[in-house]
Amino acid sequence: MPPALEYDHVTFGYPGQRDEAGRPRLALDGVTLSVKQGERLGILGPNGGGKSTLLKLTLGLLREQKGSIRVFGQSPVGARRAGLIGYVPQRLEAELAFPITARQAVAMPAALRVAPWRGMSAEQSHAVEEAIALVGAESFAGARVGELSGGQLQRVMIARALASRPRLLLLDEPTVGIDPAGQQQFSRLLARLHETLGLTVVVVSHDIRTVALASDTIACLSRTLHSHGAPEGLTPQLLADVFRHDVAAIFGDVHVDAHDAKACKGHTHAPPKEPRA
Repeated sequence: MPPALEYDHVTFGYPGQRDEAGRPRLALDGVTLSVKQGERLGILGPNGGGKSTLLKLTLGLLREQKGSIRVFGQSPVGARRAGLIGYVPQRLEAELAFPITARQAVAMPAALRVAPWRGMSAEQSHAVEEAIALVGAESFAGARVGELSGGQLQRVMIARALASRPRLLLLDEPTVGIDPAGQQQFSRLLARLHETLGLTVVVVSHDIRTVALASDTIACLSRTLHSHGAPEGLTPQLLADVFRHDVAAIFGDVHVDAHDAKACKGHTHAPPKEPRA
């Protein structure tokens, strides 16, 4: 049984982007990672760290410049065309402006593949209703998408991805704009879908809470792969290394003291001294 996802030394850079030395700037550099079928993987990293680029490569929307990607043993384009991949993008304000209901939003991908004069088949309609039921969206399926709460819209977008009955579910920053209680509900929903459908799930986020709640294993990505393991492996030093550019953007190029949290047990850290006038 092949892995659900297999990245082998994947390297990619966008045309025209160069670093301070004039060399091509890479969005991803030598990423190697294997995801088992049925695994729940969280990909954690800073904004601009290559997470969304990796998703686009996995969907076949971009093509790797070096290395290779296999999805259930197929090319990304082949797997997407075979309906093996379900994708939940980041929240798009343009979609909220469409005067369509939640049910119509779920059915949209299937409807776009059907000639206007034919309409969806009974099987496609059943798949839409089944997906709505799976995420618990029946009570607001007739509401306009622009009227939904963040949590309700999230369920609708997941239902839309599930309507094609994929084997792999990719989610890009799925909890943006959702409060901590909604994040807990999201993690329970994903756990139920994973158990019910046997999905392989990949959640991409810069939010540690989202990734830790929704994943069995976590890969830390900031252009290169920094680690891959259980959530317990997220040490302060590792997080400081992965997010160091975000920290530098706020505080400047300063040293981040990311000592082992275990050494802090039983100790109280003194507050910083007030600067002299």
